[in-house]
Amino acid sequence: MQTLGCEVSAIHTVNYSRQLRYTVGVAVSNHPLLGNHVAYRRFKGRKTPAEEVSELYQGLKDAGLDQFDMMLSGYCPSASTVEQVGKIARELKFQATTKPGSFFWVLDPVMGDNGRIYVAEDTVPVYKNLLKDADLILPNQFEAELLSDVKIHDLTSMKQAITKLHQAHQLPHILITSIQLPQSTSSTPSKTEEDLAATAKLTIIGSTSTSDNKPRLFRITVPALPIFFSGTGDMFAALMVSRLRKAAADACLLGTQAWKSPDDVPATELPLAQAAEKVLASMHAVLKDTEAQYDAAVKKLQHDQQHSLAEGQGPEKEAEVEAQRHLRLTRAAEIRVVRNARALREPPILDDFRAHAVEVVEEVEGHVNAPDELGVVKVASGEGAVHQT
Repeated sequence: MQTLGCEVSAIHTVNYSRQLRYTVGVAVSNHPLLGNHVAYRRFKGRKTPAEEVSELYQGLKDAGLDQFDMMLSGYCPSASTVEQVGKIARELKFQATTKPGSFFWVLDPVMGDNGRIYVAEDTVPVYKNLLKDADLILPNQFEAELLSDVKIHDLTSMKQAITKLHQAHQLPHILITSIQLPQSTSSTPSKTEEDLAATAKLTIIGSTSTSDNKPRLFRITVPALPIFFSGTGDMFAALMVSRLRKAAADACLLGTQAWKSPDDVPATELPLAQAAEKVLASMHAVLKDTEAQYDAAVKKLQHDQQHSLAEGQGPEKEAEVEAQRHLRLTRAAEIRVVRNARALREPPILDDFRAHAVEVVEEVEGHVNAPDELGVVKVASGEGAVHQT
């Protein structure tokens, strides 16, 4: 965010041993984007108590440093911390009551992934209670399911989840940061791991509601790299703060409540879509550079292992060698943010990350229609017809 021109005040909700690198936050932050984290399996530090979050924010207020245009909140280790973050956000929103659009809250409801919750389960209802005050949420697919109580297994259920979040919580903007849907069946021979890695895709689905809380859906599909990068969610959220504000300013929406576009603005021209395009283009460039660094580290590790002496190695030594291997590879996969600052400011190959409109037409079970003039087939399975332009 600082690279893109934001003046940032950060409050850490965890404080782990780390190198001095970027953090995520405007009024409130989550864990460091880079540096020591739980993926290393070896770290020191503590979770920040909710009372300390409150105290730190009070310090900003006492110094007159609480005049924020935006707030980004992320990982909270307990329900009490989530509640405290919500209290700060609501206070800032109340201060901006007489000036629509002067404060915007981006809520990243960090709760889990891949079907697993990694925070206390009592944080889920607290997050649900905050949705009515957020302007934009950035859940992954699993978190969107937790918040909407809709299991997402296809595009139809995805639309149902987003529609429910728009309507039940009056959420203006939703961006689901990773959608993994079943691939269509094919009669082609099975692919190798290299082929699968080359064709793997990740889809981001976003929506800004209309005045009657209907979704305007868009998608952006990006290549999925075969490496686990810790902190990509934080990076995405941080970049969205600056990019969304700039897109909203370009659309003359900063004086509009929640920066919502008029109903006649199509999905692909929404500021949310335009911001996401630039964010994903920047991220892809950074991750490709990080991938090259990782590949070089893997080769060096293999070389070192081939030339190391294996004499006298017992179970304890083997365990330590494996632990050191994990640490080296985790370090190599750290996102190379600082050296790619230009890619953050000037997203390359932007055309490869353009948003596309998504229309999902739900049909009555057992009814089949012929393709219409746009080639949309209304299917009989009850899963709905999908038209992507």
